[in-house]
Amino acid sequence: MDNDYKTGVSLLKQGFAPGNRELLQQITVGIDGLVQFIQDKYFIEYIADGGSKIKFVTGKAGSGKTHLLQLLSMKAGDSGFTAVSFSARDIWLHDFKNIYSEIFRQSDFMNCLLFCAKKIAGELGYDYASIPEGMTFADYLSSIGELDALIKKEIRNQIRVMFLSNPLIDNNFAVACSLLTGGILGHPVLENSSRELLLAWLIGDKSVKLPALRSIGLSPAKITKYNARHMLRSLTEVHRIAQSPGIVVTVDNLENFIRSSSLDFIRYTKLKREDAYESIRELIDEIDSLRNIMFFYAFDRELLDDELNGIKSYQALWLRIQNEIVGNRFNGFADIIDLDRYASETYTHEALLTMSRKIADSVNSLSYCADSISGERADTFISETKYAKTSLPRQVALATVNAEVNYGD
Repeated sequence: MDNDYKTGVSLLKQGFAPGNRELLQQITVGIDGLVQFIQDKYFIEYIADGGSKIKFVTGKAGSGKTHLLQLLSMKAGDSGFTAVSFSARDIWLHDFKNIYSEIFRQSDFMNCLLFCAKKIAGELGYDYASIPEGMTFADYLSSIGELDALIKKEIRNQIRVMFLSNPLIDNNFAVACSLLTGGILGHPVLENSSRELLLAWLIGDKSVKLPALRSIGLSPAKITKYNARHMLRSLTEVHRIAQSPGIVVTVDNLENFIRSSSLDFIRYTKLKREDAYESIRELIDEIDSLRNIMFFYAFDRELLDDELNGIKSYQALWLRIQNEIVGNRFNGFADIIDLDRYASETYTHEALLTMSRKIADSVNSLSYCADSISGERADTFISETKYAKTSLPRQVALATVNAEVNYGD
């Protein structure tokens, strides 16, 4: 049993999402239907076809928000998407440049450009796979006596058409992609120092000096919160060119906006909290200008209930995400995914017993003491769920591992 699985079991014993892929699949009950709905209706049908979307996930503590995000990231990766995950506890969200930088950091950007380089070689009639290891495309052409002035011009032309002529890519971003892709191909030649400078600029490194950008052909402008969404659009377009269906971004723990402890690395002041709300509001307004990307923002219900500091305190954002028509049944197409409402329709007596059995089997696989809950206990959880601060999934998990369950906590 690997350490990642053991860590997952340890988290599960505390009532938290395990993170481990195998363990997630083993214990998932009920919420898998929602995941399949999102994968079918959004990932495969809408986002992969060039769409963009933002959804908000909420519920009581232990309702399965993190579990859902982890499953969505896993399914997105299985479908070929680039899956990006981070938390408001670790990444400042008041400045969209931080969000862009983290997406870029997790996007495997150079692998996208490698695919673009292979695509260019293919357009020129060569099989990139036939190039010996350690050789660039230009080195290979030179070794077979075919790297003449005409082929060099055609390489540059293919790069120009792919990036610089694409209206969806920022000009500076396109120049950086052109230079880096040329470096992969071996023409035009790119020095290592220039390569590092380009990657530092692309990720939004504050230490990049503007005169240095001019020396390699970029305009002297840094990535800021004002142009970061445009850079994100450029990034998603490069992914599309590299035949990725898109990017799925999951952002957890937005309740950190209104609460923090002395142990938290990130603590939001009132000003930073309002800037974070404004950043999300701006993303909502500009989401239609993006392609092939989907965001999920998750938070405990207190971020909705706290009218003084929560989302409702920032009317410009609240007016954009509130559901105008609230039906009696859970709506998977709604902008706000309410896991408490989903639980009331999904977690039946039988579902809770199945969930408890799966959790017990997983925990006991490491010789821990866990017991499936009784039918009477499951009925108690269901009858008391309206008054409990903790949602059904966490109550079942804690009861299964024989941890104390407080109905009012």
